[in-house]
Amino acid sequence: MEVSHTIELTNLYGLHARSSSLLAQTAQQFKAAIRLGRLGANDEVDAKSILALLTLGASKGQALLIRASGEDAEKAVVALTELIGKNFGEE
Repeated sequence: MEVSHTIELTNLYGLHARSSSLLAQTAQQFKAAIRLGRLGANDEVDAKSILALLTLGASKGQALLIRASGEDAEKAVVALTELIGKNFGEE
């Protein structure tokens, strides 16, 4: 099963080191293959890799596409959406 969701990045500094680390740590809790990219940019990366996430250079206001496939894909997308929606606990 493949699940995807789009969400706007609303934290002040976008995907910086701390937020990328939290995102990767959360993604690593799931068996699903999880990809994240800037909407419309065709630059999806492995959401389980901090370095890959940092290469996106996603900033505040950027729409992100979360795509997951595998047995727990839906749970993974929900968890990552919640983390991003709560601004990684920053604000």
